[in-house]
This record gives sequence, structure tokens and C-alpha cells, in this order.
Amino acid sequence: MRIIVTGAGIGGSVLALALEQAGMDYLVLEQAPGLAEVGAGIQLSPNGVRILDWLGLGDDLARFGVEPGGHQLKDWQSGDIVLETPLKAVVRETFGAPYYHAHRADLIDALATRLNPDRLRLNAKVVSVSQDDTGVTAVLEDGSREVGDVLIAADGIHSVVRNQIFNPAPPRPSGYVAWRGMVEAERAAHLGIEKQSVAVMGPRQSIVIYYVSGGAKINWVAIGAGTEELRGEMRESWSQTTTKADLRKSFEGWYAHPRGLVELTDELFVTALHDREPLGSWIDGRIALMGDAAHAMLPYHAQGAVQSIEDAWVLARCLQIGAADPTADPTAALLKYESLRKDRAQRLQLHSRNAERWYHLEDKDEIARRNARLAAHAKNSAQNGRGGLTPQQIWLFTYDAEKAALGTDDDWRALREW
Repeated sequence: MRIIVTGAGIGGSVLALALEQAGMDYLVLEQAPGLAEVGAGIQLSPNGVRILDWLGLGDDLARFGVEPGGHQLKDWQSGDIVLETPLKAVVRETFGAPYYHAHRADLIDALATRLNPDRLRLNAKVVSVSQDDTGVTAVLEDGSREVGDVLIAADGIHSVVRNQIFNPAPPRPSGYVAWRGMVEAERAAHLGIEKQSVAVMGPRQSIVIYYVSGGAKINWVAIGAGTEELRGEMRESWSQTTTKADLRKSFEGWYAHPRGLVELTDELFVTALHDREPLGSWIDGRIALMGDAAHAMLPYHAQGAVQSIEDAWVLARCLQIGAADPTADPTAALLKYESLRKDRAQRLQLHSRNAERWYHLEDKDEIARRNARLAAHAKNSAQNGRGGLTPQQIWLFTYDAEKAALGTDDDWRALREW
């Protein structure tokens, strides 16, 4: 079985390493001339870290990753902690793997150094795909073609394959934009920001703050309504830069950390946030979607990259198990993958959509009820011997991708969601 993978981002690279580990025949097509990432942070929860460790990245993650002591919800005006749930030691003990904050560039580098260069084709932009009873063909921008038994689209949020084959509904503007910045930790030392996972929810605006690059940098992402003019100008792309004026104004009245980080940021990126309806299927014959191509989600649960990593492991194992029978239809492995992954990923899509509202409440009574509900979850968890972890964290982190691939992942399915 020859597997064509379009895209060498996080999901596509993890899939390639898993296929390499399984001894499979594959080729990765990446449109860029090299594997690189702009300055962005990423949260890697234990359900994804476990997989990266299986692929040999454990030491790399320990070197450039930062383990936050806990997750803190802070008041937007005073900076006081409204709710704190543990991470670090409790997560390691409970789930057998750590929770890391990392720089995407560091993770991409760690993945790229392990990719087999003989199975990676750069400057290979796929413009169309086709299939018949014998295989699938990817046509590249330069007119060349690559043929395989199956094709996996790991080509991200603007997937060419999804848009050509799966007829998705158009993206829906959420009405919010996201700003992102990175600050050298030394420059922000006077702010006294601790190594925690911090979320601050204010009226129609929120910000998350955490350390990356082994603690050398602080990453922040703010989400807010912005001005109508700004929303009209913004595309769904992180390559756009902007000035601080709009964001500076929207943080008036906030406590010192968000305002200080904005002022210290040299290059400010911005993107329009769009939501997408879950697809009816990720599979069309010999073609399958994974990662953001299959289930792009709003960022409120910080699971987009980790869900791509989960997809990659389960898909690789399904292909490996399917290839063990040379008489088997290769599409059966793709359908098996979809049956194992679609429910979980699409639940997270919908949870992330619902979180948009309660992240940006304005009514004081609603805010009080939200914070009380979160505190009650943490208190009940502590009393039940779960260390203060929320039902959301337990449901997310308990997932074991290897058990999922074998159909024995009953633990997380039996858990109540949040």
C-alpha cells in the first residue's frame, strides 16, 4: 500500500513518523520550500504528548517545553485568581504524561529532523486530486503527478483536497478576531508573570498567557470583537500584522499583565476567526481528511493541534493493520479510522463553538454563575480523589490513541463530558 500525504504541518509530520515507524510505504507532499513555523505558541496536553513520546520526541519536549504549575482563571480588572486547577505533577501522575506549553517552531523542528528526506517532497503544491478503482492521483502545480493507493489530506484549514472533494459549507465568520504576540521573558521580568497557564475572560474579550521555548519567551493570544472596520479587513490567516492601537484601546481598564505584554510585543499578528460546520464524512473512496482539514475548530479548548496528533496515530495504525492483509480493500482502513475519530473530534468542534460565548460574557450575574460552576467542578474533583482536575480536563486527557486504534478505548468514552 502506497500512501500519499498532502501537508507536512504538525499532523502530517506526525503521521509520516508513525508510518515510518510502522514500515509503511508513503510520500509527503509539502507546498513550502522548507519546514518552518512563524512565532506561535502551542499547548500540548498529555493525550498528545503521549503520542509524541512514542515517536521519540520525549527528550526534545522536555528541553523546549514548559510545564505550567496549574491553570489559572483570572479577573480581568484586578488580576486576582478566580479559579486554579492543577497541572504539572497531578497531570503526570494521573495521565502518565506531562502537559507542555511550547513554541510551534520548536516542535516543527523536532519533527522535521526525524522525517525521512527520501519520503518528503518540498515545493510540491497539490492543485487537484482524482481517483479510480486502482488508486488515487495528486496533480501538482508544476504539472507532475504522484500516484498512490490512498491519499491523506493533512493540508490544513484551507485544504485544497477538502474544498475539491467534500463540498464543505463556507466558513462562518465568528465576529471575533485573534491577536498574537511573543515577548522575550527577560524584557517582561518586571511584570512578574509566573509559569502558569493563564486565561483571563473579560467583557467580549479574553487573553491566554504562557511561557514557551524552555521559559525564554512568553506567548499570548487575545480574542475580542475588535472594530467593525478591523473585522472587515481581516482574513483567516496568521500572516497578517497590525498595529497596537485597536488592541491597546480594548485593554483599557484591564490589569497590568495583558497591557504590559501588548506594549512589549514588537510584531503583532492578527487573524479573523471562522467557524465551520462538522462534515458529514471525512472519507471519499481512497481519500481521507485529517487534522484541521477534517475538523478545524475555534481555539477555546487549545486542542486543535493535539487532535491532529491523535488523528495521525490512529490513522497510521489503521493503515498498518489494514496493510497486513494484502487482499483487503485499502478504503476499509480509512473508514475504520473515521469510525474511531470522527465522534470525538466533532464533539470538540461543537464544545469549542459553545465556549465562545461563555469566554466573553458581559452580564455580571452570568459571569458569577460561570465562575461558580467552574469552581464547583474543581471542588468536586478534589473531593473525589481527582486532584482538582475538571471534568473537561479528565475527558480530554484520558484518551489513549493506541487503545483507540485497537478499539479498546472505553475509559474516556465512559466519562461524563463537561
